[in-house]
Amino acid sequence: MPNGGDWQSDVLRDLRGVPHQVAGSTAEPARSDSAPGPERPLEAVQEPAPVHGDDARPMASEQTGRQRQGPTSRDAAGDDPAPAPRAVPEARPVMGDGPSVALDRTPRHGESVAARAVRALRRTLYASATREVAAATRTAEMLQRPVTTGRQIAVTSIRGGSGKTTVAALLGTAYAHYRQDPVLFLEADPALGSLPLRLGADTVRWTTGDLAGLVTPDMTLPDVTGHLVPLPDNAWLLPASQGRVGTGLDSRAYERAVVALRRYFGVMVVDCETLPAEVARVALAAAHSRVLTSPATPEGVSSTYAVLRWMQELPRRLLAGTVVVLTEPTPHPGIDLAAAARHLRSTGATVRILPYDRHLASGGPIRTASLAHPTRKAAARIAAEVFHLAQQRH
Repeated sequence: MPNGGDWQSDVLRDLRGVPHQVAGSTAEPARSDSAPGPERPLEAVQEPAPVHGDDARPMASEQTGRQRQGPTSRDAAGDDPAPAPRAVPEARPVMGDGPSVALDRTPRHGESVAARAVRALRRTLYASATREVAAATRTAEMLQRPVTTGRQIAVTSIRGGSGKTTVAALLGTAYAHYRQDPVLFLEADPALGSLPLRLGADTVRWTTGDLAGLVTPDMTLPDVTGHLVPLPDNAWLLPASQGRVGTGLDSRAYERAVVALRRYFGVMVVDCETLPAEVARVALAAAHSRVLTSPATPEGVSSTYAVLRWMQELPRRLLAGTVVVLTEPTPHPGIDLAAAARHLRSTGATVRILPYDRHLASGGPIRTASLAHPTRKAAARIAAEVFHLAQQRH
């Protein structure tokens, strides 16, 4: 990815100028030895390579951050500035002071036993195994395409409760599973964002704002990942806060963090604030592709349509590189999903549907073994399409 070329300056200037009245480098291929053993994440029907691990455990555990040197001060002789140590943030539990026992240790499966039995019967009687394997192979091939520079994928929405963080977690898990280069989950939503919880992190230490002034060009991948939360499959998490109310993240700090980190990772999935927050608009402008999540409700579709119309006034590539993900909040959303998708596609955006899943609806750590088969398949296809759009941007 270019280091702040003209394209980024122009687009950021255009995007920041839009009124707020909106409805509602090369990635290092080497794997870090400190990464934990992988679990089987998002999968299609045919696996590109065997994956080992325990499907039932959460997706992450926290790693102690390394202390870096911060601002300088004069030494005793008064000659050359000597580096002053930067305070290491205290590790804080993701669940805060609340009881961790509140989490269900035996999470609900995404499909009922009856639904799984019916699906298996239909697949046996009617489905073509050859077609399903071919589709899974195409998805895997698209997800595994090499990149010469790191790809940034921004995920946002127009309000909370649309499944934004859930979709970001599913996309990043798919990339980490299928790809060999490091993947970064970057949280740019400091308002008590739930990405660490959804990814199964126990504690967090360094934040996006912290690393904006810590990462230097001479740092190696192990140096950088010492400040991140390790995840399975060579993936890493950088949270936006430590669970404190009022934690801020301005656009300048976000830009510094992204510019400093992007050369280390093949794919960076950014869980943004809701629109029209400034950091979210900056992230959309700098990203190679964008995901806009919306609940499959009349209000959600109407508000998302207004946002897409707003994006039509921005540089054309922004809308062309956007995928709208309609998330079903209930098993029967009460609207015609096909008609809603056609309505949103009329703006020029790509629209996909993420079906209702009982496991995702529980709101706890995402255990991919507990996801319904249609959810895993839909999420992998969405991830492949978003990645394909990200490769079109140079």
